[in-house]
Amino acid sequence: MSRLRKLYNESIITELKNRFGYKNIELVPKIEKITVNVGSGEMQTNKQYADDIVTDIKLITGQTPIVTKAKKAISAFKLREGNVVGATVTLRKDRMYDFLDKLVSITIPRLRDFRGLSLKSFDGHGNYSFGFKEQSVFSEIPYENIHRSHGIQITIQTSAKNNAEGKALLECFGVPFVKEAVKEQ
Repeated sequence: MSRLRKLYNESIITELKNRFGYKNIELVPKIEKITVNVGSGEMQTNKQYADDIVTDIKLITGQTPIVTKAKKAISAFKLREGNVVGATVTLRKDRMYDFLDKLVSITIPRLRDFRGLSLKSFDGHGNYSFGFKEQSVFSEIPYENIHRSHGIQITIQTSAKNNAEGKALLECFGVPFVKEAVKEQ
């Protein structure tokens, strides 16, 4: 059992149950899945670039990504139906907790001038999305193997009913959010 799953079972459930007054343990929010996604229009023309992205995601998550293809043609973007436009991985169970642990304890603290993740990235239902401009923030990717940089988007889907519950859940896991400014009276 992963460290964060054990933490969730032993202390986070109790803490959230007390904070929000849940009567049943099943009502306590939990993380359902984490999606790691890379989208790039250049993947359709450059096969090596597409292979590099797939390799990077595989190194970061420990799971082989699914290559995503365009569902319809858009002439303004020179995109045809069926062209490769990205790669995505959905993490669940222990791999999800291991990835979140690595993200919170290793990757995010390594960022220079980091002040916290924005609170504006919640979707209203307790799910949280954020991204990195470069894949080099992940220690699993050797710097000498980076031929071209690309962004990575991460979505954490929870069973929370609203943003307050989702934020409380993620804070219990150690996700660092921007500190809210204290208003002077």
